[in-house]
Amino acid sequence: MRISYNKLWYKLIEKNMTREQLRIKSGVSSNTIAKLGRGENVTTTVLLKICIILDCGIEDILETIK
Repeated sequence: MRISYNKLWYKLIEKNMTREQLRIKSGVSSNTIAKLGRGENVTTTVLLKICIILDCGIEDILETIK
């Protein structure tokens, strides 16, 4: 199984926000945003920061794929 962050990218479109804006507002590094773009693992702390900025739950920004 792997994690997909496609829901996150759709949420950004819905909120009319760029990846760069998300990076700045959440305080995460550009390397972390790149990891998300590649579907790599990031810490739950990062995911929670993103959820706070987007005002959503963690299930709204990621999903597991078989």
